Amino acid sequence: MAIQINTSQILKLAIPAIIAGIAEPLISITDLAIIGKMDGDTTNALAAIGLVGTFLSAIIWTLAQTKTSISSIVSNTLGANQLEKINDLIPQVVWLNIVLGTCIYLVTAPMASYIFTLYKAQDEVLSIASSYYQIRAIGFPMTLCAFAIFGIFRGLQNTSWAMIASLSGAVVNIGLNFILVYGIKGFVPAYGIMGAAYASLAAQLVMLLIAIFFLYKKTVFSMKLTLWQPHEKLKKHIGLTANFFLRTVAINVAIYFSYRFANSYGVEEAAAHAVLMNVWLFFSFLVDGFANAGNAIGGKLFGSKDADSLKYLANKTSLYGVVMAAILAVICTILYPYLGTRFTDDPEVLEIIANSFWIVLLMQPINAVAFVYDGIFKGWGEASYLRNLLWLLTALVFLPVLFILDYFNDNLHAVWFAFFAWMIGRATVLYFKFKSKVAAMVIE
Repeated sequence: MAIQINTSQILKLAIPAIIAGIAEPLISITDLAIIGKMDGDTTNALAAIGLVGTFLSAIIWTLAQTKTSISSIVSNTLGANQLEKINDLIPQVVWLNIVLGTCIYLVTAPMASYIFTLYKAQDEVLSIASSYYQIRAIGFPMTLCAFAIFGIFRGLQNTSWAMIASLSGAVVNIGLNFILVYGIKGFVPAYGIMGAAYASLAAQLVMLLIAIFFLYKKTVFSMKLTLWQPHEKLKKHIGLTANFFLRTVAINVAIYFSYRFANSYGVEEAAAHAVLMNVWLFFSFLVDGFANAGNAIGGKLFGSKDADSLKYLANKTSLYGVVMAAILAVICTILYPYLGTRFTDDPEVLEIIANSFWIVLLMQPINAVAFVYDGIFKGWGEASYLRNLLWLLTALVFLPVLFILDYFNDNLHAVWFAFFAWMIGRATVLYFKFKSKVAAMVIE
């Protein structure tokens, strides 16, 4: 069978997906950078906002699995030339996300102080984190609605519309951050940390409005509920989402323990870890663009049972992901002495960042391989397999490495070497599982 895809098709999906994917972590990392440069001692603020930014990214990463599941269904249906069969499913999925986002806000916002206490946040760090989160969390329904629509676009083999929406939101966030955090003398008061939260809300609203515009103008779908009984594929969507959700909970368990340990080492270590974690998430979402391409194209090829094209897709997307990760690592290595100063002027925090950041850079190519194969498996709808794998690796690799190295007083090195071992496990297992799945497809 002739290979049905080429490099230009992959890049056409991957490049916009890269830009779209970094919007949410870019919002958090922008807040972190701007707040870290406010007048006075910002160490507590930096630790608090970094913690909230990571927590928000983790929750959105978890809940946005609805985007992955609807993308899988749409792309599989597209590959089988049966797209018309899911017209009534789309609005049900979108409104389900809105309800889910609202529920998450109503549950977590009143419990913000308790939640961040579990991360060992204390005193001023806890107070700032709770107040900041309660404002940022208002955006959950908007973000999850937008993400559901982005998943539809990806399933239709288009990531450009999500890119435009996400990039617009990021631009709005950066602009309003400077205005609302620092103020404009005589025109706009300086809201400080809370100004960053309001800027983020405005960015999420912009992303949602643009996503809705493209949904109505560029696709045959809408948000109007015309079928009041569940669509036959809604059960599949919910099942995929539940498994993807549980998979991502395992990721959040790893992140949770990383913050518990970092906060137990001291406020300077917590602030440094907040910076490192947000940079790691930013890099992850950046490289994840190739995983999104693998998700969209892989789902379609799986629907058409094209093994040769799947091999080509995996080889190309993993190669591009590794190259991009390596370029990022090299650039950051060159700029190594200056990166921490973008977030803080505290000399102790800067020293801690410098002592651990090299581990984050070293693991980037491994991350790329893991993310690419993870994306392809998502496109296939292999939710239960990914769920089981992440839980096993978290329990049998991440946590043992973390506890062992912490016992030997390795501090933040313990946290980041645990992440490194965890990502090696993900990349290795998924690579060999992909080879066996495609081989079985050829036999069939």
